[in-house]
Amino acid sequence: MDEVTATKAAAEGQEHDPAMPSQSLRRPSAGHEFQLPFRVVQPSSYLRPKSQKTVSFEPTPMSPIDEEQLQGLQGVRDFLRIRTSYDVLPLSFRLIVLDNDLLIRKSLNILIQNNIVSAPLWDSHNGRFAGLLTSTDFINVIQYYNQFPEQIDSVEKFRLSSLRAIRLDIEKAINVQTLETVSVHPGRPLYEACSRMLRSRARRIPLVDVDDETGRETVVSVITQYRILKFIAVNTEQHTSLMKKTIRESNLGTYTNLATCSMTDSVLDVINSMVVRNISAVPVIDKNNVVLNVFEAVDVIPCIKGGAYDELKSTVGEALAQRPEDFPGIYTCQEEDRLDSIFQTVRQSRVHRLVVIDDDWHLKGILSLSDILKYVLFHGEDGYFPET
Repeated sequence: MDEVTATKAAAEGQEHDPAMPSQSLRRPSAGHEFQLPFRVVQPSSYLRPKSQKTVSFEPTPMSPIDEEQLQGLQGVRDFLRIRTSYDVLPLSFRLIVLDNDLLIRKSLNILIQNNIVSAPLWDSHNGRFAGLLTSTDFINVIQYYNQFPEQIDSVEKFRLSSLRAIRLDIEKAINVQTLETVSVHPGRPLYEACSRMLRSRARRIPLVDVDDETGRETVVSVITQYRILKFIAVNTEQHTSLMKKTIRESNLGTYTNLATCSMTDSVLDVINSMVVRNISAVPVIDKNNVVLNVFEAVDVIPCIKGGAYDELKSTVGEALAQRPEDFPGIYTCQEEDRLDSIFQTVRQSRVHRLVVIDDDWHLKGILSLSDILKYVLFHGEDGYFPET
């Protein structure tokens, strides 16, 4: 009589108790019913991994244009790692720092009188940097007032110190994501400043120095994404000229779920859209989706000059009419434009964003400076925000 090994039991899909030892079974003679006294399976039949065919994939060779693109990006990154944030600053500049004890209404007037849209804050009691005041702060206050109009008297009494202290409460009340306040030492690599800006979703970052002997902080300046990209465009043309892939091929910009407005929409409605979506600009279009203009966060500041919050009920068209005569206008591009041409535009003009359009000026998308900076720093890297 033949022995029946446990392999047969395993092949028939029977379950097995790992504690059960394997045994040999004798096949009965003809005419007798064969029954297993217990379930048996060889341990090796389930411990041995099933053989799998290994499929090897050969990497697809990069095209010459891809190779040049990566070569240009790497050249810019190497440049940013050896240059400091201090190098970005012009030979002469003006810096206005606001004391934390100022009323928010007075700080607004200072911004308007000096034609600036942001300023570092200083804690004179502790002698240290206290944050950055931007148009986003005023937009959040407006949104808070819009939702809680009975609190308007309290808003008027806010000092910058209290505004920064209760910012978390305000932003929680109006359901927006808090922006982290960050700074960087001017002697640190520029790559680090860019990384911190993108991580914190900030559009500008203060440069704060610290005295080695006293430990006292000094606000040196504030650099913006535009200033950094212009610095790159002016000093690394040999690298940016290699970036010949189009905006579409580089997957740059936002093209879905775009916020838009019309000339007749109220400023308050647009502000609400900005806060909810955490954006700094909204394209102005007509009924045929043709781009007419762009309403920016800085356009809010003249609307509340002197605390005239009633002006916020005016239309977008009326608000845009308050822009200064030297306003440079909006900048546009198309999806077929190459990245090297975008850098050429940044090198020659003061660009804060580009509206992506077609040949008939229909709105297609928005290309922000954050999109460009993020691509330059991190495209092709392991991890979206690699450690510096």
